[in-house]
Order: sequence, then structure tokens, then C-alpha cells
Amino acid sequence: MEQLKFGNVFDEQSAKEMLEQAAPFIELMMQYRCALMEVETKLKVLNEEFSLTYDHNPFESIKTRLKSPAGIIEKCRRKGFDVTLENIENNMFDIAGIRVICSFPEDIYLLADYLIQQDDIILINKKDYIAKPKENGYRSLHLIVDVPIFLSDEKKHMKVEVQFRTIAMDFWASLEHKLRYKKDLENSDQIATELKQCAEESARLDYRMQQIRNQIEK
Repeated sequence: MEQLKFGNVFDEQSAKEMLEQAAPFIELMMQYRCALMEVETKLKVLNEEFSLTYDHNPFESIKTRLKSPAGIIEKCRRKGFDVTLENIENNMFDIAGIRVICSFPEDIYLLADYLIQQDDIILINKKDYIAKPKENGYRSLHLIVDVPIFLSDEKKHMKVEVQFRTIAMDFWASLEHKLRYKKDLENSDQIATELKQCAEESARLDYRMQQIRNQIEK
């Protein structure tokens, strides 16, 4: 497949060529948006059902995002493959992303299990950074799922990354992300140690709150 080119527009012919190349990319991004809508709807349906049946909402909020064209190009080059539509679809599984914020760790696993049990969802990969946190303390459950979308003339399978976090995990990850990109930090090792300790304290708080919730429900 021809490599997608991104550069300056010097004349009318160059502009025409760039538009012709952009059209398939725009269509692909539309398909990823459709896949996001499919998965988001499934999660919202589960939330509605649990709210009615069990008087319990398994998640607090849900956010979707598409990786930017610049981010896609940068990652393609970082991974060492040409920027083509085929390479994007076959090698990048985080273009379409959903972040689900839950109140308690138990809700994360409950919601994730119900999602991947649906007969049109295929689990591609699962990384449990709650059971096995990253070295810096990061905690989250990451799923890569395959979901079908139904277009006017075809059915197509798309991949979506779904991240599940508690409120505390999301709070820690957001602040850690901001601090990590600060430049010229003094005592960076000490700061990393303190951030990891904060992650561990947040995790303990998560499970204490979960125990309290379970006691109340009993």
C-alpha cells in the first residue's frame, strides 16, 4: 500500500494529491469513531441495567478519544513502520480509546467481564496493571477488544482500547502524567519514589472504601 505523505502544499496539484490521500485516512478515522460509539453504548447499557436492577452504577464517568494524526504518525515512525492505512490498522490498537472511571476496584472487573462476555466482542489483549502495577505505581485495567461496526455496504471489525480505573487511580495517573513531563526536575529519583508511595496509599484507600461499601450492602 502506498505510504501516506504529509508535507507542505506548494501548488494546486500538490493540494489535490494530498486531498486524495487524506480521504481514505478520514474514512478510517470515521470507522474508529463508530467503533467507539459501539463500545460506549454497550457500557452505558450495562450501567443502566445495573442502576435499575441492583440500584448500583458500576461506573462514574466515561470518556472517548481518537489519537490525533500527529500522534499516529509519531507512533508509526517510533515503531519503525511506514505510515500506511494497512500498517495503522494492523499495528496500532490504541487509536480509538475509552476510559471508564469506576468507584471501586470490584466494579472494574465486574464491568470488564460483562463487556467481553458479549458475543460480538472479541478480547484481543488484556493487561491488568491493578493486580500487577507498573514500576512507577500506575494502576489500571487495559483491554484491547475487537468490535464489529455495520456500515451501509459492509460489516467491519475495528479495535478499541478500553481502560478501567477507579477515581483514585485516575486522579493519581492524571497528576503523575503532568509531573512526569516537567523538565529539569531536581531530585527526580526522590519524586518518583514519593509518587509510587502515593499510588500505594491510593490503592489502600480504594480497597478500604470497597470494604466499607461491602459492609453497608450486607
